Amino acid sequence: MWAVINRLEQLIETLGSLARACLLLLVLLVSANVLIRYGFDISPVALQELEWFLISPIAMLGISYVLKHRADVRVDFIYERFQARTRAAVDLFSALATCLIGAFLAWACWHYMMQSYRIGEGSPDPGGLPHRYLIKAFLPLGFALFGLQGIADSLRALRALVMTSPNPVETQS
Repeated sequence: MWAVINRLEQLIETLGSLARACLLLLVLLVSANVLIRYGFDISPVALQELEWFLISPIAMLGISYVLKHRADVRVDFIYERFQARTRAAVDLFSALATCLIGAFLAWACWHYMMQSYRIGEGSPDPGGLPHRYLIKAFLPLGFALFGLQGIADSLRALRALVMTSPNPVETQS
């Protein structure tokens, strides 16, 4: 079970590193765009669009990365008062909900991305970027990764639930 959890989370970690790299690239790109705009009075549409193209991988790959590192919002002041078995049950329920939500949204976004691909959607602005479906592909990918992190969390919670369960078989002397 730990091997599956580790593999899933290794994938999440790797793609989270890609999101961090996109964040750095976005900061550099925005800085360059400001310098070009105010220094040379030029404002290339493609570079401006590239800024929001970078937001998609940051957000969509970052969702599962944040969940993996437990940087999400939780109601810890209540959760911490639960016994270990109750916490494991809450974690399992939350993780299963994460799996279902991630799978549903990945499925729904897949159709949205494929529609963009079929019509060959590009920027409506002159000089804008083509192939908008490539950036929309981060929607189903991000939600699928969210669901995969939910699977890893489900396995971890299930293991914790089993480990904290009272032993139904008591030995008598």
